[in-house]
Amino acid sequence: MTNYQYVSRIENLMDPKGNILLNMSLQEAQARVLSGESDQVAQIDGQFAICVSEGKIVRMARSIGRPMRYFLAKKADGPCLIVAEQIHQIRSKLESLGLDDQFHPSYTRMVPAHFVVEIELIGCPDPNPQYTRFFNPQRNRWSNDIDAIGSKYIGQLAVECEKWLDCIAPDEPIGVMFSGGIDSGAVLLVLHHLILRRGQAPQRLKAFTLSVDHRAQDAAQADEFLKKCGLQMLLEVVDVPSDRLDWRRAVHVTEDYKALDIQAATMGLALCEAIRARYPSWKYLVDGDGGDENLKDYPIEENPELTIRSVLNNLMLYQEGWGVHAIKHSLVYSGGQSRGHIRTWAPAKEVGFVGFSPFALPRVIEIAEGIPFIELTDWDHERLYELKGKLVASGVEQLTGIRLPVFPKRRFQHGAVDSDLFESIFPKHEAAYRRELISYFS
Repeated sequence: MTNYQYVSRIENLMDPKGNILLNMSLQEAQARVLSGESDQVAQIDGQFAICVSEGKIVRMARSIGRPMRYFLAKKADGPCLIVAEQIHQIRSKLESLGLDDQFHPSYTRMVPAHFVVEIELIGCPDPNPQYTRFFNPQRNRWSNDIDAIGSKYIGQLAVECEKWLDCIAPDEPIGVMFSGGIDSGAVLLVLHHLILRRGQAPQRLKAFTLSVDHRAQDAAQADEFLKKCGLQMLLEVVDVPSDRLDWRRAVHVTEDYKALDIQAATMGLALCEAIRARYPSWKYLVDGDGGDENLKDYPIEENPELTIRSVLNNLMLYQEGWGVHAIKHSLVYSGGQSRGHIRTWAPAKEVGFVGFSPFALPRVIEIAEGIPFIELTDWDHERLYELKGKLVASGVEQLTGIRLPVFPKRRFQHGAVDSDLFESIFPKHEAAYRRELISYFS
C-alpha cells in the first residue's frame, strides 16, 4: 500500500517593502525567522511581518506595527496557505484560485505580535500552529527614579527614531499625527531634536492636527503645546467637514468592529485623506500610538474586565491582551494593541502613506516593561495615570532641553470633534459596527 503524498502550496502576499527593518537586511531577518529560534528572532529591530518556509514548514513572526494574517485552504492535492496583511486580500486570492466557496472571515487567523507561529503543511488533517514567544521583556528591572527611567525610555525612543531617519532620504518630508498629547508630542520633539542635530532643515517636519468643522479641542491644545515649546511653525491644522467622517468605511478599511478602534480609524482616515489632498507626493507619517499601552495609561474604570492588579501584574497586557493561550484570545484578531494597531496602520496604508509607530517597537516596549509600576503607584489609579506625564516629560527635557507640556488625557476621536457632533456621528453600541462588518464580507 502506498501512502498518498500531499502537495503543499504557499501564497505569500506580504510585500517585503512593507517592513521597516532598522538593524539588518531583509535576508538576515528572514533567516532568523526561518530558524524558529526565539533568541534569533528577538534580534530583529523594527516594524515587520515576515513569512518564510522550508519544505512543509512555514514560520511567521511580526511586531505590533504591521499586521499579518493567514488562511488555510484545502485542495484535492493538498493544503494551500495564503498569507496577507488583510482579510480582503485573502478573499481575493481565494477567488482567483477558484476557492472562494471556502472563504469566511472567521476562518482567517492573525499572527499574534511577538510570537513565531509555525505551521506544518502535511495535509488532512493539518495540525494546530505552534506558538513560540520571541519577545519576553524583563519586568520591574529599573529603580524607582523617575528621571532615570524617563531618560532610558525617551532615550530608546530617540535611538529607534535615529535609525529610522537613517533609512529615509534626508530631504523627505515627515508628518507627525499630532494632537498636542504626551505621546505625539514626545515623538514630534524627539524628531525635531534629531533633525536639528543632523544639521537638516526642521521645515521637513510638520505636525498635522485634525479639526472637524473647526470645533476641535485638539487644535487649540496643539497650538498651545507648540507655542510653549517655541515651535508653532511646525503646526498645520487640517480642517475637515463632518460629512467626511465615515465610520462604515473605517470598518471596511480596518476589517474590525471594536468601537474605540473604529472611532479612531474614522478620524485617522479623514486626516490622512486630507493630508493626501494637500500633499499628493507625501510619503511618511509618524504617530505616537503605543505610548498609552507602554505606560498603562488607559482608564481602568471604563473596562469592567480590568482591575489595576490585572493591568500591573500581567506582562504586556495592553499590547497583547490576555495572551495566546487564554480563553478570551481571539484567533481571528489576536488581542490588545496587536489587534488594535490596525486603527492607525490601516488608514495610513489605505491612503498610500508609510506609517511609523516608534512607541510600538519591541526595543521601546522593553524599556517600559522594566518600569516598577507597582512600587511607583502602590496600586493607586491616579498615581498610575499621572506617571506617564512625569516620566515622558522628564525624558524629553533631558534629551532635548525642551519642557514637554502635559495636558489631561483625551482620545484622538474625542479631541478632533465636539461632543455633540461625536454623538451624532457614531453608533452607541458595538452591534452596529459588527453588522457593518458582516455586511461588508457578505
